[in-house]
Amino acid sequence: MANLNGTTSDLRSVFLGVYSVLKSELLNDPAFEWTDDSRQWVDRMLDYNVPGGKLNRGLSVIDSYKLLKEGNDLIEDEVFLASALGWCIEWVGMIAVNDGIMLRNHIPRILKKHFREKPYYVDLLDLFNEVEFQTAAGQMIDLITTIEGEKDLSKYSLPLHRRIVQYKTAYYSFYLPVACALLMAGENLDNHVNVKNVLIDMGIYFQVQDDYLDCFGDPDKIGKIGTDIEDFKCSWLVVKALEHCNEEQKKILFEHYGKANPADVAKVKAVYNDINLKVCLRV
Repeated sequence: MANLNGTTSDLRSVFLGVYSVLKSELLNDPAFEWTDDSRQWVDRMLDYNVPGGKLNRGLSVIDSYKLLKEGNDLIEDEVFLASALGWCIEWVGMIAVNDGIMLRNHIPRILKKHFREKPYYVDLLDLFNEVEFQTAAGQMIDLITTIEGEKDLSKYSLPLHRRIVQYKTAYYSFYLPVACALLMAGENLDNHVNVKNVLIDMGIYFQVQDDYLDCFGDPDKIGKIGTDIEDFKCSWLVVKALEHCNEEQKKILFEHYGKANPADVAKVKAVYNDINLKVCLRV
């Protein structure tokens, strides 16, 4: 196993190595009589859905547990278990229909195989079930606001934005990795409510920054072309714009927000620039 106390690339290499082990276990799970075709399908589906991106959520479990453990050095078994929990978190974020059901059912199988004898096993199951429900609920709220025929900009507010982000993103992206590390360290999560609240606030601030970059970021630098305006998303930008704009500007937003035509998008961005939302973000 690579040196955990080395570089970030070393840690990522160790983490990806654990993914290979977990994938192999799942593809050889005796609970299902695999055919060659079904095994190849799940193999490709896992590689396509799970290990992409920065993997920050999963890696955060290892970093957090290392900080919580006295002496900080982790033995190989602890690194593997922290990595396995990290991969369960990466699995949580994947949503498809049948493939999503398969991915969701991999999580309890990983937990059962590697954590069943741990004193915190039941707490882990409760934690993942709770956060999965919270994430699905946040996704539902987000989708409901963008349904064609139900679009109503007047319903958008800062509390609604916070609710969507808190449930859809903050719990699983920021709280779950640290909560896993706390359980591994023998802590009772009920004793760390303040930690949870801080992590949720961090998640919300992260999403505010992401909303800003979706509109104003350079696609070559952020790796995507933002479409929050076209998709009628309850973005922090449009919520703050509705708070600060005058009636004429508000009419422009109501007329053009949620339309894919570049001319409509440009009019919305012009309002954002006119009321100087960049200053709002800094304060």
